[in-house]
Amino acid sequence: MSTPGAATTNWAGNVTFHARQVHRPTSVDELSAIVAAAERVRALGTGHSFSLIADTTADLVRLDGLPETVEIDAENSTATVAAGMRYAEVAPRIHEAGFALANLASLPHISVAGSCATSTHGSGDTQRSLSGAVAGLRIVGADGTVTELRRDDDPDSFPGAVVALGALGIVTHLTLDIEPTFQVAQRIYLDVPLDEVAGGFDEVFGAAYSVSAFTNWASGTAAVWLKHRLDQPEPTWAGGRLAEEGGPASMTEQLDVPGPWHERLPHFRPESTPSVGEELQSEFFLPRAEAGAAFAAIREIGELVSPVLHITEVRTVRADELWLSPAYQRDSVTVHFTWIKDTAAVLPVLAEVQRRLVPLGGRPHWGKLTTMPAEQIIARYDRAADFRRLLATFDPAGKFRNSFVDDLFPVG
Repeated sequence: MSTPGAATTNWAGNVTFHARQVHRPTSVDELSAIVAAAERVRALGTGHSFSLIADTTADLVRLDGLPETVEIDAENSTATVAAGMRYAEVAPRIHEAGFALANLASLPHISVAGSCATSTHGSGDTQRSLSGAVAGLRIVGADGTVTELRRDDDPDSFPGAVVALGALGIVTHLTLDIEPTFQVAQRIYLDVPLDEVAGGFDEVFGAAYSVSAFTNWASGTAAVWLKHRLDQPEPTWAGGRLAEEGGPASMTEQLDVPGPWHERLPHFRPESTPSVGEELQSEFFLPRAEAGAAFAAIREIGELVSPVLHITEVRTVRADELWLSPAYQRDSVTVHFTWIKDTAAVLPVLAEVQRRLVPLGGRPHWGKLTTMPAEQIIARYDRAADFRRLLATFDPAGKFRNSFVDDLFPVG
């Protein structure tokens, strides 16, 4: 199905896509024909990016019309899933087969392909971003041909093809690492002093399988969420006061009530839509060793940040080897800002945040707001030149480019 000239926006409504035509193919063959015929084309997932990463003035392809498939390979501990499916649709099927994904993001509403292409993540000292679970990809190339890349078989190109910003082709399926299913219980500690979180960062964030700290910076305190795997030792750290009431109905169940991994690792239930898009988001990946400095830097401007902030979430991400991953070869702390939906008010504050975090090694999340110039962003990636060569190999005519990619990797 194709819709010419229809206005399409992202989830938050801060981006209106300029595509001349939006396609929603119902088969890989139909997708291949659309790609082969297009002059330029981009893929759109669930629209949870706040940047212009998916925008195009040419053709836009939605992948949620492709058949929903989840194929479990128990012998190799992998699941091959349709790229346009949301984690909320994929995870229960993997669980029903007796398996689990090691990690999930806070929102289960996001598509698998879009999440992996932008290095979206959950939290956990031992956990890589969602793209770190990718063991294989099927990609429709410029001529409509489907190519399969695998981690073990294509070591020279695979690390550049996972977090690829949609620039190498249209991904139709991803093969993900899985493991035996497990149970999780989550507890929350309130009114934890920020000095304790920053000063004892390793202890706090090592206290459970997945840990997040939420703050508005002005209060001087945080709420620390511990997501504990029941097959691992009990958390020993406890700060502030233990929450005795659960969160809103939109949140996944708390109060140490055990449940399957896919119902506890996200913060939100799939049937709920947090904020209904009434927000903007920015996020920065920093070297883990800079966590204390990052806390200090933002606390200095807490009175500036708080009036335009809903909440900040701090998480940890394990290093990976994916060329354009913001966690490439460094264990990271991520500082995420959920802003009010007022771009004019947010941008000057964001610029001030960047002025403090970028010198600490901050790399912005690909799918979120930043005012950093593209040349400064890409200069932070040691394998950028290798990715440029991959672009020339996979898409020499620039069919999958857009302004976002052109700014990062100028033609010529």
